[in-house]
Amino acid sequence: MSDMTDTIDAGPVTARKDKPFEAAGQWRLIWMRFRRHRLAYWSGVVVALVYLVAIFASFLAPTTANYYSARYTYAPPQSIHLLGTDAAGQRHLFHTYDYTSKVDPLELTRTYTVDESEVIPLGFFVRGEPYKFWGVIPTDRHFFGPKEPGRPFYLFGADRLGRDVFSRTVIGTQVSMSIGLIGVALSLVIGIVLGGISGIAGGWADEVIQRLIELLKSIPTIPLWLGLAAAIPLNISPLVVYLWITIILSLIGWTDIARIVRGRFMVLKTEDFVTAARLDGCSRQRIIWRHMVPSFASHLIASTTLAIPAMILAETALSFLGVGLRPPVVSWGVLLKESQSILALSNAPWLFLPGIAIIVTVLALNFLGDGLRDAADPYGK
Repeated sequence: MSDMTDTIDAGPVTARKDKPFEAAGQWRLIWMRFRRHRLAYWSGVVVALVYLVAIFASFLAPTTANYYSARYTYAPPQSIHLLGTDAAGQRHLFHTYDYTSKVDPLELTRTYTVDESEVIPLGFFVRGEPYKFWGVIPTDRHFFGPKEPGRPFYLFGADRLGRDVFSRTVIGTQVSMSIGLIGVALSLVIGIVLGGISGIAGGWADEVIQRLIELLKSIPTIPLWLGLAAAIPLNISPLVVYLWITIILSLIGWTDIARIVRGRFMVLKTEDFVTAARLDGCSRQRIIWRHMVPSFASHLIASTTLAIPAMILAETALSFLGVGLRPPVVSWGVLLKESQSILALSNAPWLFLPGIAIIVTVLALNFLGDGLRDAADPYGK
């Protein structure tokens, strides 16, 4: 009898181990399927690291965004070396070498050569240019940089004013990534509200909203961006420009989310749980926000993740064309605009390195969105 009991009791335990999907909830199922998508999983890690860089950008950058040195205009990138000895005979784990420069009197161009006899020690949590962490806490500590403040350290080279391109790329992450996140958040709210009205109410409200969506989608995107962005006055502060660009991108980017929400609402409004909530006396707002929206929240998350790279590329395109964000605001688009000259193309190709940050971030966000969409698909494998 005990043997039979052991066999019966072991059955359900074995079934749970062999079939973990049977006892899992919706979000756990999505997570388990997402983890199997290796490309999307590691893309999510990359996106998380990019947002961490954006949060701690001022601390991670070796210098501030506007610090410059006229001695090192268009200085080439420096390399990091291991185990070096400085002039005093002290050994350092990380170091780089100084430049020697020579100006051509005829062409008035500066040529740099690496001076391996001049070692620049590098370290962590070093002192450097003062700044305000998160705009509140004054400090001069930087995560990594030269141990002696003022020594040259240009991982991505220097621009025409002698500013560190790497530091400006890191600090530009704050603006470019926040515009994508805030813009998509506003688009999500607008899309849910208008898409929900269109799907729930129907009738003339549905016709008006759908015709508005078709009108916005029929206009070429870049001319529409250019026209709206060009209407921003030139004499307003950079912060107001930032807010206007975010609002402009949000007012254009809500159409796809609204159509997704409309389609889901039209399907869900005849489901039994919605009918039961309506018969139970729930208001329309409660039915929408407490019953219908959570049922397809996973699809909204996937759509939102896929919409963020479009926002980032839109900001980059506007700033690159000169009608978006403007200096002294630092974003990836502003940095790429400074590489438009023939001089930069021929003598300073490292000014295009911020474009690598854009490519990596946009690809990671797209792979992450694809993985979330596949994981949230109830009919997928």
